[in-house]
Amino acid sequence: MSFLRNTFFAAALVLAGASHATDVSMAGGNVSFSTPDQWVGIMETQGDPEVRVFQVPDTSPTGSTSLARVTVTVKQVPDVNAFQQYVSGAMTKAKSLTGYQAGSGQGADNFVYTAQENGAQYSYSERYWFKDNHAIQLRCVRPSQSQAGAQWKAAFDKGCDAIAARLK
Repeated sequence: MSFLRNTFFAAALVLAGASHATDVSMAGGNVSFSTPDQWVGIMETQGDPEVRVFQVPDTSPTGSTSLARVTVTVKQVPDVNAFQQYVSGAMTKAKSLTGYQAGSGQGADNFVYTAQENGAQYSYSERYWFKDNHAIQLRCVRPSQSQAGAQWKAAFDKGCDAIAARLK
């Protein structure tokens, strides 16, 4: 059984590695953005909400025990009030995470915080937009401490900022 499980896991990693992302279109073309070529698409759902998740590879030893990722979620909402409820609900969930601590750089639809995942501290950045009756959430999650160093952290943040600029 263990051999079968390990074989399946290895095959899944190979397939995930094969689906590099570049140009992405969601919500019937109403939402589009690009990701750096080295980011790997690891999950995609269709329907409402529509979700795309990308792994941001960290080749340091930290990367073998943590998952740096960027998620874009698009949900249909009828109006700005429903959008505000969507944002409020997402932030309520965030505040319930173990070790939640609000960070600096917060705005009306931009939230920065830290929380714990599997005993490790993670940094979160969530941004929200209301566009063409869609609530759009960009969530960037990386380990607070990575052995990949400042250059990797800067590249991660730059990639998130580039997507945010396209989603505005």
